[in-house]
Amino acid sequence: MPTGPKTIIRLHTVKRIYKVGTERIHALDGLDLEVRENEYVAVMGQSGSGKSTLMNLIGCLDCATSGTYELDGQDVTTMSPAALAQVRNQKIGFVFQSFELLPRADALHNVELPLIYSRHPVWSRRKLAVEALTRVGLAERVDHRPNQLSGGEKQRVAVARALINHPSILLADEPTGNLDSKTSREILALFDRLHDEGQTIIMVTHESDVACHAQRIVRMLDGKVVSDLPTEQDTAYAYRNGGQRL
Repeated sequence: MPTGPKTIIRLHTVKRIYKVGTERIHALDGLDLEVRENEYVAVMGQSGSGKSTLMNLIGCLDCATSGTYELDGQDVTTMSPAALAQVRNQKIGFVFQSFELLPRADALHNVELPLIYSRHPVWSRRKLAVEALTRVGLAERVDHRPNQLSGGEKQRVAVARALINHPSILLADEPTGNLDSKTSREILALFDRLHDEGQTIIMVTHESDVACHAQRIVRMLDGKVVSDLPTEQDTAYAYRNGGQRL
């Protein structure tokens, strides 16, 4: 019998505890979360809720103190730093609020960065970078440096770079945070199209109108998931909680 899309992310009773002097900070406190292939999930929460720690853990930039994390069928909990780096490069694409582009490199070279330490020859890297830039509508900007690009174009370069390895997951941390409303709508339309094409997307945002582009909205508080609902049901949840944006 068909079982639907496979589970690509599974976190079970995950804790992440930081020691600050004699204090223990429970950034994640027994968190459970599953994301299926081709889902579009928004993560919301106040500062200190644990959403950034969750993104770092999903992105293999940090490790759980306890609990388990399976990514695309692999248990990454006990992987070595070298193995985690390989997983990050092959399975995860990152999009940051501040773009994180090299100022002296043109769009083409910024996009091909994830392939530099791979076995791809130069001609192959450039071909893939051009394809990625074309996919985000920047075929005519391949030789432009960041200071020659608008904010929206910089973010499109960042998205192209994130997509170049055909990652299982696209992680976006406040991807519209540095953009005006018109440009934000353009970037969100791009994310919508990528999702329609089959891309799994997890996005951290504090803006409800941005989160509404996702299929699910996960709300966090004090290191726990306090709500995980389809977007249309999340609106009712927020209303019942007095409009509070967790």
